[in-house]
Amino acid sequence: MSSETLSATEHKMIRAVEVLERDLQGVRTGRASTSLVERVMVEYYGTPTALNQLAGINVPEAHQIVIQPWDRGVLSAIEKAIIKSDIGLVPNVDGAVVRLNIPPLTEERRKDLVKQVHKRMEEARVEVRNLRREAADQLKKEEHDGTIGADEGRREHENLQRVTDKHIADVDRVGVAKEQEILEV
Repeated sequence: MSSETLSATEHKMIRAVEVLERDLQGVRTGRASTSLVERVMVEYYGTPTALNQLAGINVPEAHQIVIQPWDRGVLSAIEKAIIKSDIGLVPNVDGAVVRLNIPPLTEERRKDLVKQVHKRMEEARVEVRNLRREAADQLKKEEHDGTIGADEGRREHENLQRVTDKHIADVDRVGVAKEQEILEV
């Protein structure tokens, strides 16, 4: 039973790191990236819909994102959604497309973004540690119930700690890479 607990916990830890990576893709750097706006929710005929389902999004230049909706009637809704989102960009509606110009980041804004990255990294670390604690409690329960022996329980706890350390290191690796990307001028 304990090996199933360990593998299930490791799978959840992998998912926590993947969620962190996906969240950090939405953090604005000095370069244009479609991931900045893909998940912006647009009110489309009364239904919140992700922007990438309503329009083609591309990056023609290093500092510009172009959003071309498949239905021109949704242009104003896209503009409102981008203004309402917290990405800090001003949309320019240009006939049939929405253009987003990405200004260079100031040093102060870069530091704020790094703080956001560190906060999100700490949340991911806490999530991984909580998963470890839950698995350790399950192992202790199994050990107490007699389904596994003391030696096997100790080995499983050591394996759990190794897995946890690996995923904490993955969180740090992802966060440091994003921090370097933000601080790059």
